[in-house]
Amino acid sequence: MSNLSRWFQKVPQWLYWSLFPVLGGLAIVYAGNKTKTQSWIYTGLGFVAAAFILSNTSFSSIVWIGQIITAIALRKEFLAKTFHNPLSSSNESHLIQLIAKHRDKIDINNCSKHDLVYGLDLPIVYANEIEEMKREGYNFTSLEELSELIGIPESTLQRIAPLILFSFDINKEIHHSWRRLNVLSMDELVELGLNINAAKIIVLERQRRGGYKSFLDFKKRTKLPLHIYRHIL
Repeated sequence: MSNLSRWFQKVPQWLYWSLFPVLGGLAIVYAGNKTKTQSWIYTGLGFVAAAFILSNTSFSSIVWIGQIITAIALRKEFLAKTFHNPLSSSNESHLIQLIAKHRDKIDINNCSKHDLVYGLDLPIVYANEIEEMKREGYNFTSLEELSELIGIPESTLQRIAPLILFSFDINKEIHHSWRRLNVLSMDELVELGLNINAAKIIVLERQRRGGYKSFLDFKKRTKLPLHIYRHIL
């Protein structure tokens, strides 16, 4: 069993506190403070107030039961909000998606190497490759590019997919990445270091079937090995 599965089997201490009548709502207030969730704080205070107001009526037991049901319902979300361990050993996509709902996504094109290694738990070799391509002006646009260009395994990509996003900077894209393969002439491609045969294939394919829609579309249509043109992406 992975660390993630074991984590979601835990019963937080505050959940036991919620079993107490009247003041048990303070347990939900505590959970709200711990996770910085205002709605939980208000809910917990509401249960405490209702318990005091209705303490001598037949509705007091209904408030108490509602308090317990609410606490149990919040358990999994509380665990998702407070999970801070690496996700590398886990393949439970539904649990990772639950955690991702409560975390800020990491922008591959604007994050630091620290974010890649410690936020996404990527091996340093992949983080270094991503950093190098970003320094050269490349903008990643999809998980497929991380696989094709960096060599990140599919299993790793499936794990980090809910945790990441890809920003788009049109000003940067005009001058860098595969998109300029739609506008550069044959002579310009050669000046950038491509051999004449590769440059001819790129331009003729573009003229024959229109502009390339993505890096993967370019790769599929030209069938050129990555090492020939990687330096100009």
